[in-house]
Amino acid sequence: MIDNFSILLSHALLALALWHLMNRPDLDVEEPPVPDTEPEGFGRQHRPQVVKKQIAPDA
Repeated sequence: MIDNFSILLSHALLALALWHLMNRPDLDVEEPPVPDTEPEGFGRQHRPQVVKKQIAPDA
């Protein structure tokens, strides 16, 4: 009887904590990150394309 009560009590408290956390007003509110001063990765400028010389194929 005590085992069932302790399991029920612990699970009820976990469910109450989860319900309390899910109803927070700031749960899905997130401020956007500060933009980088110098972008890295996909945000940086690409190097100019190097034009290759056209070489005539050997006959």
